Amino acid sequence: MKALIQRVNSASVTVDSKVIGKIEKGILVFLGVSKNDTSKDADFLANKIAELRIFESGDKPMDLSVQDIKGNLLIVSQFTLYGSTKKGRRPDFGEAALPETANELYEYFVKECRKKVQKVETGKFGAMMDVSLINDGPVTFMIES
Repeated sequence: MKALIQRVNSASVTVDSKVIGKIEKGILVFLGVSKNDTSKDADFLANKIAELRIFESGDKPMDLSVQDIKGNLLIVSQFTLYGSTKKGRRPDFGEAALPETANELYEYFVKECRKKVQKVETGKFGAMMDVSLINDGPVTFMIES
């Protein structure tokens, strides 16, 4: 399981011209699920993201977690994180989980995040989404289980 996370001042996701998820200060999470992932991978990432110290505290630039600042999460499914571009010019998605499995683990991950973070919003699994954000920093990390 991979999560590309960005520290944001705000972020939103729109489907069919309707905003379906919106947060203020927090973390935008793009979540990719591989065919070998389990709930243990989701647990690891949910804990890591909730507790990762990437927000500033006074003169310390990376001292507080999203939990500490009572920030928000916006979680967006992103199977393209498992797109390999090693060969040819077209990405290969052979490592990505099938949609049914990926959706199940995505929903599980969201549920676990809601236990840890005050406000969690989501995109719509499998939908074509427009994601807008104001990146804070910019601060971006790739986390893998």
